[in-house]
Amino acid sequence: MASVTSLPMLPETPLPEDSPDVPLAVDLDGTLVRTDTLHENLLVLFKHAPWLLLLAPLWVLKGKAFFKAEVARRASLDAASLPYHEELLAWLHEEKARGRRLVLATAADRRIADAVAAHLGIFSDVVASEATVNLSGARKLAKLKELLGTFDYAGNDTVDLPLWRECRRIVVVHAPAGVLKQAQGLGRDVHRVFERPATSLRVWVKALRVHQWAKNALVFVPLFAAHKATDTAMMVQAVLGFAAFSLCASSVYVLNDLLDLDSDRRHPTKKKRPFAACTLPVSTGVVLAPVLLLAGAAVCLLLPPAFAALLTAYYVLTLAYSLRLKQVVMLDVLVLAGLYTVRIFGGALAVNVPTSSWLMMFSMFIFLSLALVKRLSEVRRLRLSNETSAHGRGYLAQDYEQLASLGAASGQVSVLVLALYITSDEVTALYSHPERLWLICPVMLYWVGRVWLLAHRGLVNEDPLVFALRDRVSYAVGLVCALVLWAAT
Repeated sequence: MASVTSLPMLPETPLPEDSPDVPLAVDLDGTLVRTDTLHENLLVLFKHAPWLLLLAPLWVLKGKAFFKAEVARRASLDAASLPYHEELLAWLHEEKARGRRLVLATAADRRIADAVAAHLGIFSDVVASEATVNLSGARKLAKLKELLGTFDYAGNDTVDLPLWRECRRIVVVHAPAGVLKQAQGLGRDVHRVFERPATSLRVWVKALRVHQWAKNALVFVPLFAAHKATDTAMMVQAVLGFAAFSLCASSVYVLNDLLDLDSDRRHPTKKKRPFAACTLPVSTGVVLAPVLLLAGAAVCLLLPPAFAALLTAYYVLTLAYSLRLKQVVMLDVLVLAGLYTVRIFGGALAVNVPTSSWLMMFSMFIFLSLALVKRLSEVRRLRLSNETSAHGRGYLAQDYEQLASLGAASGQVSVLVLALYITSDEVTALYSHPERLWLICPVMLYWVGRVWLLAHRGLVNEDPLVFALRDRVSYAVGLVCALVLWAAT
């Protein structure tokens, strides 16, 4: 049976309407926290020991409570980093200060409930699911009546209706409109309503990281490099390649955000991401990731099989990066640089043009430099916050100087590769005035040097792409390079 951590039982004598002596029972999932702790525990298990999920069907056969207990036993959540409903929590602190008895009443496993109660320090009692009893709905009601007699109840879902029907006062927290309407129709006093904020289009755009699709414009590079941009059929193929990469990339971003919830919530800016902040439910992301992947696979049916094979490799590599490789020092930045280069190679396969080895070398070095900018920004933040290491990363604050030297050198080498390309036979075959291309080298030297100087000053966003998209000088550099290429043609 579900056990209870409690003070002595209160008398069941009638209490005044506004008496603080009427206990308040508070649900956990979706009420006290803006997420479902079981879903998050499953994600933690998938990240650290995915093979254990093969046992999940056997756990379910033994009951939902046993399933929750086995998952919680193997994948613990950090109660301090959970996304609490701050408005509700502030009100609970006020009620506690008035002398009110607060009870955490949840169908979540006891390990999670006890951790949350210990972290917040405002609950006198905890009732939760055990390995043999799933404390939900009618079972929770019976336990609370046994423990408290009269009580108020804060919940958020249809499973809370039996408790609202029997409690003294109803507190509704971020419930869907339909649930709120049902609660109001129970004939009980709806004492407080913490309204559910609407999910805006901007939240969805942020979750899909649409701004990151700009990276996938690299699929057009082989088309332009081969001077085939006016070929309509090839341009359509390149657009389809862009769409496939974008859908696949968004699937990866969603999955990455789901697997990095704990790390993101500790980060000063990443904690605002939709799944970390729970402006979108974790369950939505679990559905969204495979849907986006399937949509990308559908687009691949219109492209050469070689492109589909490359996109599959891209997804596997990005998944490996999300699960493990991003924690391996230096390998993480090499993988990031490789993923940029893969996009260029994918563009060549989509439009069926040969891939230039010069282009691949240049992209590898320039993108390695940009990946190191990203890591440098993260390490700089560590230094400013007097931390020694980054959560979920392998870098230390003392790595700052070494990352700076490696990244700047890689950027300079990319310009050297560009200079060697200008002297190659390939250039004379493609350009009427190849000597004019030399003007690109000092422009690129200026841009790379400027990015690294600004990174040292802390003026570059942790994602250098975001910086470039917002930087007027970067647009000017791009325009100058485009004009030089046109003049050399």
